Amino acid sequence: MKTLIIGGNGTIGRKVAERLSAKHEVLVAGRSSGDITVDFSDSKSIKSMFDSVGKLDAIVAIAGDAKWDKLDNLSEDDFYIGIKSKMMGQVNVVRIGKNFLNRNGSITLSTGILADDPVDMTTSAAMVNGAINSFAKAVALELEDGKRINVVCSDLVEDSFEKYKDYFPGNTPVPMHKIVDGYVKSVEGKITGRILRIIA
Repeated sequence: MKTLIIGGNGTIGRKVAERLSAKHEVLVAGRSSGDITVDFSDSKSIKSMFDSVGKLDAIVAIAGDAKWDKLDNLSEDDFYIGIKSKMMGQVNVVRIGKNFLNRNGSITLSTGILADDPVDMTTSAAMVNGAINSFAKAVALELEDGKRINVVCSDLVEDSFEKYKDYFPGNTPVPMHKIVDGYVKSVEGKITGRILRIIA
């Protein structure tokens, strides 16, 4: 399958790209490196990316930013960082990308534990993660030609544990292979409309 991984140079994206490359043709899109570059917060850049890569069998998005801070410190513009990047970036990947998806193709989005179990200073990130989960379940009802959509929603990955452990007291980190398995299940399986919650 011809597969595009947006964010394929990130901590999780690299491992997903490595696994899928064993069986499929994989293209990596990143902010500043990869087979193609893309500004995830700009719908025109996303459209240009799809125009460049052409028809696909699978699209995987593991990208997007959101501001972490106390609610009292978050301005309206701070909330728009997550809305424009993590949320609308993935919405636009679906909205635009579905037109480049072959019959029976799949789209896999990415959220995280904050959608269900937020921690301190994650008001904005939790909001956009929850929105993406709901969006994907609704989109699954409308996709045609056998096209599928799922979300991989994981807890803190082991590879990032040292960096983020103070934000997640008591959370058991997830082995990377379990998270990668979630992406493989979405891409190679037949499921749709699922939120694949990956926990330790």
